[in-house]
Amino acid sequence: MLVDAHAHLLPRDYPADAPECFPQMEAVDGETARTLVFGAMRFKARDVFFDAERRVEEMDASGVDVEVLSPMPPLLKYDLPAGDGLSLARHVNEFAATLCATDPARFKGLGMVPMQDPEAATAELKAIKDQGLHGVEIASNVLGKSIGHEQFLPFFQEVERLGLSVFVHAMPSPSERLPMAAMGTHVVGVEAAFAAGSMISGGTAAACPDLRISFSHGAGGFPMILPRAQYFWGGSWNEEPVDLSRAVMHDDGPSPLELARRFWYDSMVFDRRAIRFLIDLLGADRLLVGSDFPAMLREEPAARTLRSMDLPEADWAAISGENALRWLGIAGTD
Repeated sequence: MLVDAHAHLLPRDYPADAPECFPQMEAVDGETARTLVFGAMRFKARDVFFDAERRVEEMDASGVDVEVLSPMPPLLKYDLPAGDGLSLARHVNEFAATLCATDPARFKGLGMVPMQDPEAATAELKAIKDQGLHGVEIASNVLGKSIGHEQFLPFFQEVERLGLSVFVHAMPSPSERLPMAAMGTHVVGVEAAFAAGSMISGGTAAACPDLRISFSHGAGGFPMILPRAQYFWGGSWNEEPVDLSRAVMHDDGPSPLELARRFWYDSMVFDRRAIRFLIDLLGADRLLVGSDFPAMLREEPAARTLRSMDLPEADWAAISGENALRWLGIAGTD
């Protein structure tokens, strides 16, 4: 079984009486595609974003058995007024649940919540579960605050209590330290690292030991700096026994590496050498297949690079599907 744990959807339309700040989907003359108009954004969305039959066709062509569908990241627009953000989330979640219900064996859905209002986001989680969605997608930062900020701890505690899953999508934030041309590359990596690092350094990972959370694009630069965090915590290189005489910031909790090995990471890092590093450091049981489809083209066939790595059979089985089902809290392969 091949599960693509990082694929996106867009609703085909939005209510005619929606607030002006809502997105719009405009028809494209002579095509089945539609144009997403959201503030200054203009994005031509192929029909596969919102048409279940077309999704299945493209899955079959790429060798994908199951897609985990999350909202297209620009919909995670946390600068909307809180009430409008909740209304938008509810519309997107209803669409996601309806789309997934067309073929529950092939589609597993994630919803969204207005993280700009943590209390409203937390309160909406039960409705998401009641709709049959498996969890939520959130951005790596909320109006400049990383997700590990104490303000969001009650949200993650409720996610954990309800047995839902979280997918953290790196969301570029403009910065004077890098040019705009770097938003989709270096800034994505920095944002993902901030998000994962904040979950450890802010205490949320330790406080929520059963939280099922995954990060897009291997959590960016986070895995590379983990050994430094491990050294500061335990004073040793190469994950050798703790040497408190060298430790800089030791505490009695789990080590940074132990906490990081509770997370999942999609393996869409574009190079088999990077994938091998992630397997070596974090474990084959922590990686997921991801494609960003249809915002980006899949490899053909899907997970081509992973397939080419001659992984042990058990590692391939874990990465290609078993890990995603564990992340989603799905027993077996139904």
